[in-house]
Amino acid sequence: MTFLPAPAGTGVRFRRVDLEGKPEIEARVENVAETTRSTTLAKGNTRVHTVEHVLATFAGYQIDNAIVELDANEPPIADGSAREYCKMIAEAGIVPQDERREVYKVTAPVELEMGETVMTLFPGDGFKISCTSADKKGRFTQFYSVDLTPKTWEQELAHARTFCFYEEIEYLITHGLIRGGSLENAVVIRDDAVLTTEPLRYAEEFVRHKMLDIVGDFSLLGRPIEGHLVAVKTSHSANCEMVRRVAAQMNKPANAVRAFSPPPTSAEAAPETTGKGAAMGAMDIHEVMKYLPHRYPLLMVDRVISIDGNRIVGVKNVTINEPHFLGHFPGHPIMPGVLQLEAIAQVAGIAMLKKAENMRQIAYFMSAENVKWRKPVLPGDVLTIEVELTKSRGKIGKAKGVCKVQGDVVSEADVTFMLMEP
Repeated sequence: MTFLPAPAGTGVRFRRVDLEGKPEIEARVENVAETTRSTTLAKGNTRVHTVEHVLATFAGYQIDNAIVELDANEPPIADGSAREYCKMIAEAGIVPQDERREVYKVTAPVELEMGETVMTLFPGDGFKISCTSADKKGRFTQFYSVDLTPKTWEQELAHARTFCFYEEIEYLITHGLIRGGSLENAVVIRDDAVLTTEPLRYAEEFVRHKMLDIVGDFSLLGRPIEGHLVAVKTSHSANCEMVRRVAAQMNKPANAVRAFSPPPTSAEAAPETTGKGAAMGAMDIHEVMKYLPHRYPLLMVDRVISIDGNRIVGVKNVTINEPHFLGHFPGHPIMPGVLQLEAIAQVAGIAMLKKAENMRQIAYFMSAENVKWRKPVLPGDVLTIEVELTKSRGKIGKAKGVCKVQGDVVSEADVTFMLMEP
């Protein structure tokens, strides 16, 4: 692994130098693909696992822009903490950049309850974390609180190591989650005993490592945060979901401005949304229906906002008048998850059919993988469908799609489809 400097505005990016084209993945919550025991980022077929300790190091030192080059799908685990990464930063040095840091100050409390996890982010100055950790049996319950600065990061959090409970090991091995795990890079708790090759580095090392993970996962917002986080029994899944909620709050003012802005004057008229002069490939419903054979009640795309290379963004307006709400569910209407999956497939099909060589064909939905439904979609919601074509070979196409409502991810899937003559 190599840390490289980057210009202002780059953010933190992971670059896979072992793959053709050296693809990059931005460290943003939109790119989170998996949160089982660690945080995995993905873009197309490219993945980087266990990014949280590296991200925590950059966030702890207030480093906003950097490239992380890797020749594998995961950073070196080192000793299970961020200590070795801190040494890399110390050897390289940190250079201030001219551009102003865009800090997000939390404007109102953000709350989350997910299983045993309870988190609340309050407005405040700086970034303060107060965290409680414990296992399901209440063993080794610990609490710690810290105001995060480069100094407190390095002294109070960075050296805390990964830990697990002995009874979890069989599951972790079976699921391939600790292939490089040993007492050299993790602490194991068995009953009331702590198994480690050295004494604990902090009296509260377990909760401090949980806080280290929080620092890394919260950096996926893409901006530094000012607020006070109070958290109990955290996990990577909860951390990333909390970041999504903070992002939704952060984006609300901009959305409100757009919603209540007066219509543009003739001099500021919006660009065309159809035809030869369309902006970034935008399409209205009439243009969409030229490419898709679907019709009421199974046309799941109302318009296309943009097509940029292999990326396409579509929109579905969810209304109470749609027939599936009669039975799904009476008195509590929720858009079926399979229809969100269908929307992803249809938007992917448009992107494929837009290519000249594929015109006058039909995209048949073949399969879906890595399907996740995260939140209910209700009448009145506007479903934004973001799709990236990841593979196109012959008649077979593959794509990764995400559905969002007001910036929150509500569903996602990898889809495969085949082009055939009608």
